[in-house]
Amino acid sequence: MQAALAQDAPNLQLAYVRSNEQEAVMSWNPILDPSIPIGDAVDAIDTVIVARARDLGGFEVRRALPSARRQMVGPFIFFDQMGPAEFLTGQGIDVRPHPHIGLATVTYLVKGRMHHRDSLGTDRWIEPGAVNLMTAGIGITHSERTDGEMRAMPHALFGLQSWLALPKSHEDTPADFRHVPKDDLPELEGEGKQLRLILGKAWGAEAPVPLASEAFYADAVLAPGAALPLPDNHEDRGVYVLEGEVSQAGTSYEAGQMLIFRPGDSVSVKAGPAGARIMILGGATMDGPRFIWWNFVASSRERIEAAKEAWRAGDWAHGRFSLPPGDDKEFIPAPEK
Repeated sequence: MQAALAQDAPNLQLAYVRSNEQEAVMSWNPILDPSIPIGDAVDAIDTVIVARARDLGGFEVRRALPSARRQMVGPFIFFDQMGPAEFLTGQGIDVRPHPHIGLATVTYLVKGRMHHRDSLGTDRWIEPGAVNLMTAGIGITHSERTDGEMRAMPHALFGLQSWLALPKSHEDTPADFRHVPKDDLPELEGEGKQLRLILGKAWGAEAPVPLASEAFYADAVLAPGAALPLPDNHEDRGVYVLEGEVSQAGTSYEAGQMLIFRPGDSVSVKAGPAGARIMILGGATMDGPRFIWWNFVASSRERIEAAKEAWRAGDWAHGRFSLPPGDDKEFIPAPEK
């Protein structure tokens, strides 16, 4: 699905047309920290997060959420950039079966492929541009690998994995998995902007992916100097710079930084001289804070403890968790702490 992306000055809204279809802040010296916004940007930007990089044996992961400064942006409680990485023949990703509760995972690839199996019986290759939404609810187990014929040749992997915390009303729902191909997602373009809406409603478009709470998620490629207004129909809004750099109110932000904006402001971001690729995310604030332990997200410690005991029990035939068919020979043990 493609549509026209237009900038309607002065309100900077995007028109969607179907076609054929903490406490008080301490004083600081902005010059000492270039990531702290100055000037007009102070009014628009609530938080700037520099994603923490971690090398997992030749494969880098950058984590923006959760951070010490912000736990969530809308329902987004976890935000990881995977790669970019180049694997030699015989190498790849091997994330053994592990459990989740109280969240929905969104896996979105820019480059490469990844093999997803889960305890529902899902067996699917995740490919660039498609949406893969796995809702854990009361409990699900899954694995992620680059296996089979992919190991027989060099290959690349670059993408993002996010977790959306589930509202309290959905924490005990049955698990679910939804796959939506790239071609079924709304695409908007115009004036140096190309955007794919991955989840939710924004810029007058709607992605065909069911969600437990109000949220939106988009992938946008901006030509040098192109400006993209953020949607104004969501309380929480953030931008993660995936490639290149963007500016907002005269301050530049580079790849690996997440900007979180104040609610209600009319805001746009502008690509730098080399262009940019950004992920835009947000939604309604959650119905209270969340506890996170390992791969579990919950509204109470008691829910975490119950899931922890169920996974450690290892009763795959009759217990709360089972292992994915076709990938049930090993699993990741729960941490001791």
